[in-house]
Amino acid sequence: MALIPVLVLVVSAAQASSGFTVADASWLAGCWTQRSETRQYDEQWMQPAGGTLIGMSRTVSRGRTSAWEFLQLRQDGSDVHYIATPSNQAETRFKLTEARDGYLKFENPAHDFPQVITYTRRDDGSLLAQISGSMNGQTRVIDFPMQRGGC
Repeated sequence: MALIPVLVLVVSAAQASSGFTVADASWLAGCWTQRSETRQYDEQWMQPAGGTLIGMSRTVSRGRTSAWEFLQLRQDGSDVHYIATPSNQAETRFKLTEARDGYLKFENPAHDFPQVITYTRRDDGSLLAQISGSMNGQTRVIDFPMQRGGC
């Protein structure tokens, strides 16, 4: 029975490295937004070119920028990495561990929080970005549901 988790990890790793390229994530390109009365979150991704998809995000709370982030999906041989540089912090890399049409999962178990980042394209055309992992001994999940928005 102990082989089942190992086989799941092997299958997921094989799915992520089975010829997936940054160009296969072109569905992520464009502008995405989430708005409430007091907060606006925007994420924008360029079309893939040269083995990269370059993006950025900005959170505006009560009329002021409260967070921003520079993002990359970068092809590194047969691997793809999600590289995040948030609000004056050090760059962090997350390796693609699962990919299928409209779904990407990146992991970095050594990172403080998050350890997992996913992007899911929903049937209605919206996007769900999700960060998750352990923080202070507790499992935490933060959802970023977004709609296509103007750039």
